[in-house]
Amino acid sequence: MAQAIEKKVKGLRWWVVGLIALAAVINYIDRQAFSVLWEAGIGEDLYPDLDADGRKKIYGRIGTYFVIAYALGQALFGRIFDKIGTKMGFVLSIGFWSLATGLHALVKGFAGFTFVRVLLGLSEAGNWPGAAKGNAEWFPTDERAMAQGIFNFGASFGAMISIPVIGLLAQKLHWQVVFLAISIIGFLWLIPWLIYVKRPPNSHPWITQEEKDYIMKGQKNEVGDSDQKSLGYGKILGFKQSWGVILASAAIDPIWWIFVIWIPNYLVNVFNMDIAGITRLGWVPFLGAMIGAWFGGLLAKWFFNKGWNVNKVRKFTIGIGCAIMLPALLGLSSPGNATIAVIIMAVVLFGFQTAIGNIQTLPSDLFSGKSVGTLSGLAGMSAKFAAAALVWYIGDILPVENYSFVFLIGAALVGIVIAAVWLLIPKVESLETTIN
Repeated sequence: MAQAIEKKVKGLRWWVVGLIALAAVINYIDRQAFSVLWEAGIGEDLYPDLDADGRKKIYGRIGTYFVIAYALGQALFGRIFDKIGTKMGFVLSIGFWSLATGLHALVKGFAGFTFVRVLLGLSEAGNWPGAAKGNAEWFPTDERAMAQGIFNFGASFGAMISIPVIGLLAQKLHWQVVFLAISIIGFLWLIPWLIYVKRPPNSHPWITQEEKDYIMKGQKNEVGDSDQKSLGYGKILGFKQSWGVILASAAIDPIWWIFVIWIPNYLVNVFNMDIAGITRLGWVPFLGAMIGAWFGGLLAKWFFNKGWNVNKVRKFTIGIGCAIMLPALLGLSSPGNATIAVIIMAVVLFGFQTAIGNIQTLPSDLFSGKSVGTLSGLAGMSAKFAAAALVWYIGDILPVENYSFVFLIGAALVGIVIAAVWLLIPKVESLETTIN
């Protein structure tokens, strides 16, 4: 036993980020199960007397509460991870979201599903602040972009495979059994997590001395930030650049949620597709997202290598993403058939991921130290509440045949992103010199 405890694992930090990326895959499978299974049987089983519009309204309201809970959960779990650490923070987050997933099999009606979706949204949101904290804890500064890329790949891959995985299960099993089956995956993930992430890297018994020194040495440049105080909300919001970040985030994020929440319903109601069709085509848009997540980061790095300054890189890369999204969203107003529609959606999400990664870096371009987290939190909160408003509008106001108008709204949101970045952030640069 003593020998087992003293064993060393080379590259332990890569095992940790690999597990965090796997958690992101599970996160999206659990998150998107409801949208697929609603079309596969939940809606008709629970509300056989309602028409497609009636069931869509109920689904949209449940989805709205999920996104609101998700927004609040990011703030909640960000604090939890800071208090109890990465190891137990993930145990709480994935433990509760796996429990919430399983509870979907036991509830009935609007109130029951709203409760479990709220619990799922609150707990699933912990995956993102947890990944950021784990990245900062286990990696030196110059490797964090690569580590974040691995996590982002897991999230995009999870979004891509979730629809076909759930769709295939739904064709073989009752929807209640599917929820129970996928909830087990999250609980199983806890086993290797608790085994490998015993302690932080500075005191982990399995980490090699070489890797420990490499991580700690690579984090020395951050010591100065630890004593830096965050600017107050009033001070941060006193800059129009901060409002540019907040407005751009609130405009672009709902575009992602259109597809995360509504793809199965869109394919059913616009193209009369069954669960087999959803399984066959529903994953395609997220393939574009997965490629775009890599492309946006690599493109920005390429521009930096050419000697461009941060203002030119951010605006040019965001502009390219928006230029890709805008005509594609307009094209979705009349795509012709389902295959063309999902291919155009893939183009939209490719452009989305190209832009969003660079928008999310704007707080660290404008501020430093703990003020970055404050502005990022404000931007993230506004983004999720804007997404919740659009999810509600699509479900409660728009009839099922009016999806073309949804994509016109998306195109208008792209215009707001461009205006926010170019007009409210005249130059992307550090604002520290103007702060006294």
